Amino acid sequence: MPEWTWEWTGYDPAAERLRESLCTLGNGYFATRGALPECRAGLVHYPATYVAGCYNRLESTVTGRRVVNEDLVNLPNWLLLRLRLRHAQGAWGPWISPSTHALLDHRHTLDLRRGTLARSFRHRMDGRGELSVEQIRLVHMGDPHLAALRTVITAEDWSGEVEIESSIDGEVINGNVHRYRALNRHHVTHVRTGAHEPHTVCLTCRTNTSDISIALAARTTVTADGAPASSVLRPARQRAVHRLVVAFSPGRTITVDKTVALHTSRDTAISDPLGEAVDRVTTAPDFPALLDSHGAAWERLWRRADIRVRGEAGRILRFHLFHVLQTLSPNTADLDVGVPARGLHGEAYRGHVFWDELFVLPYLNLHFPEVSRSLLDYRCRRLPRACGAATAKGRSGAMYPWQSGSDGREESQEWHLNPASGRWLPDHSRLQHHVGSAIAYNVWQYCEATGDTEYLHTRGAEMLLQISRFWADLAAFDPETGRYRIRGVVGPDEYHDGYPGAALPGLDDNAYTNVTAAWVLTRTLQLLRGMPAWRREELLDRLRLDVGELQEWEEVSRRLRVPFHRGVISQFEGYDDLVELDWDAYRARYSTIRRLDRILEAEGDTANRYKASKQADVLMLGYLFSPAELGALFRRLGYDMDDDIWRGTVDYYLQRTSHGSTLSELVHGFVLARARRADAWQYVHEALESDVADIQGGTTGEGIHLGAMAGTLDLVQRGLSGLETREDALWLDPVPLPALSEYGFTVHYRGHWGVGIRRRSGQLEISVPDSEESPIRVMLVDRAVTIAPGETCSLVVPDPLPDRPTDQT
Repeated sequence: MPEWTWEWTGYDPAAERLRESLCTLGNGYFATRGALPECRAGLVHYPATYVAGCYNRLESTVTGRRVVNEDLVNLPNWLLLRLRLRHAQGAWGPWISPSTHALLDHRHTLDLRRGTLARSFRHRMDGRGELSVEQIRLVHMGDPHLAALRTVITAEDWSGEVEIESSIDGEVINGNVHRYRALNRHHVTHVRTGAHEPHTVCLTCRTNTSDISIALAARTTVTADGAPASSVLRPARQRAVHRLVVAFSPGRTITVDKTVALHTSRDTAISDPLGEAVDRVTTAPDFPALLDSHGAAWERLWRRADIRVRGEAGRILRFHLFHVLQTLSPNTADLDVGVPARGLHGEAYRGHVFWDELFVLPYLNLHFPEVSRSLLDYRCRRLPRACGAATAKGRSGAMYPWQSGSDGREESQEWHLNPASGRWLPDHSRLQHHVGSAIAYNVWQYCEATGDTEYLHTRGAEMLLQISRFWADLAAFDPETGRYRIRGVVGPDEYHDGYPGAALPGLDDNAYTNVTAAWVLTRTLQLLRGMPAWRREELLDRLRLDVGELQEWEEVSRRLRVPFHRGVISQFEGYDDLVELDWDAYRARYSTIRRLDRILEAEGDTANRYKASKQADVLMLGYLFSPAELGALFRRLGYDMDDDIWRGTVDYYLQRTSHGSTLSELVHGFVLARARRADAWQYVHEALESDVADIQGGTTGEGIHLGAMAGTLDLVQRGLSGLETREDALWLDPVPLPALSEYGFTVHYRGHWGVGIRRRSGQLEISVPDSEESPIRVMLVDRAVTIAPGETCSLVVPDPLPDRPTDQT
């Protein structure tokens, strides 16, 4: 069915890396890019396999500077399988590949429903007949350590022999990102190969500093009219090779099945990765059985998670959901991993964890809460490291890193390369302390959605308390304004990391940072008040918190400074003093100005001088909080916040944003759906297209943008429906967006599996599946209803009035 399949035809070397990224298959434990099986890594193709959480740290010397980076490791390539032909009594021809043969009718088909990638092509042999090849691969969703590739070869009007070389290739580096080429990229060492008769080869290696052992075993079998003329297992220094020669006659078919098992020393309940991999692959079912059980696992996922939207938008949303589930599936729940910003699809950002769970967990909370909890545990396990980082800076509480990897230390670079100028520049992104607020927000939202009070009162409370402690300590009272101020930070915008000409990096009173810090402090105090007395006293005693410190939190939460100028919220103190950019001139001069910061630096200028943002900053507040909650936050802080101020703020920053991040269009579309619907679709459409059309100009080939993909799902689930989980109720406030006027999805809410929410033709339908659970309280703007299990409620939700005119100055 078209809505479940994506197809690529022909062969375009310039587009192969993008297609490989979009055709990645994974299961939450590991993923393999959609490369051609016969091709090794080079300028065109990049086969790669990544295991979640498998990092390694290397030191490099760049322009005389010592640079240390931790990377998600590209593991040995299990996919490698190639063919070559020999006519009767002739010599062997070259290995068949796009670089040596004209491949006819070349086609890839990605099947989202079954989680498979199929490939087909024909090869014409100098007028002496044709060879047709069909391949299908899977990375098993049910058994996360297995993958398989089936190759079916058919000869037409041709006889001779075909040689099949099935390998595991250990000669790999991290080479997916061109701008990292000056860095040390050899993460895998101590490659060893072996064989286990009659069909299995194996390879072991380990990462050279983190010392993670990796083992792969591949079983290759051939089904043909006759037995293979030869079958030789040939372990070599860097590759474990199984070579088979099979006789061909016209109209006959050969089926080659390659089944692979992958284990690492990070796996639980095993003693030896190699022994486990060999045992798993030798006892694995045949390909049809694997395909069947794999498809059944995907069917179970789709029942829990599918989203139904008409037309091309719905097709893309399902594609996004497919890639989210390949990175973060129920298999992830048992792992110590976070949310990699680029999925398990490539090496951009070195596989690091930023704040992207802020865009991912809202969807997962209501479909796979066990995965959300695991991702929060990743942060909780690194809480001691975050507290140590704060102590090292002379601060209390927990200072979480902007970029995280294996152990919770700050992984942000101190220097980064600007490809536009070729210069290495100081990187101050580690000053984005707002990542702590994102973690606290995720804890709170998860517990609201699931009712997981046990988590909120234990691990969640510890994270909230330590993050609050950091914010209260970082906020300094300013007698001149009578308010608390947070200085020396970088906001979500990222273009601005300091004031023009200032000796030290950082900005003062970033509005997003201060408002979210106030929210964290408020929620933490609320949590303490609602907690059982014995647990509260236990926490306060263990963390050495006294009443005086909590009183300070209360004061800071009400008196943090939020700057304004000209009737709008200022992104940070002094924003209005910056220079206006000539946007038209830069758009005329450059094909794209999404990365305006790089353009300005290459010109000898800096984005710090201008009223120009990479992505949503202030407007992120409208992404996280409903209008009612945002208004309440500002009132608590002593500021007026009405619709006119917010709409003016939205308009102001819309004109001053270059959208240098795929998250930018997402947030703007989300906010505009409520603030100015007429313009929302432009941004929603770009958010949907960001990866499938590679609108960032080549970045998707380095890995999909997981936060943006998950965010588009959240845009429908939360943004269009107004869905919130708070105060022990489901809150709904639907807004119409003509291009997405009809949608439906189910959610898991507090023990109710499959609560259906559907909007169409001015009607909102809510169905609660039959169970022994309590009724659900549903709150709308103008009414409240209670829906018992087994009941369906249809409500009229008339479209709101048209958008009011707004001030465009």
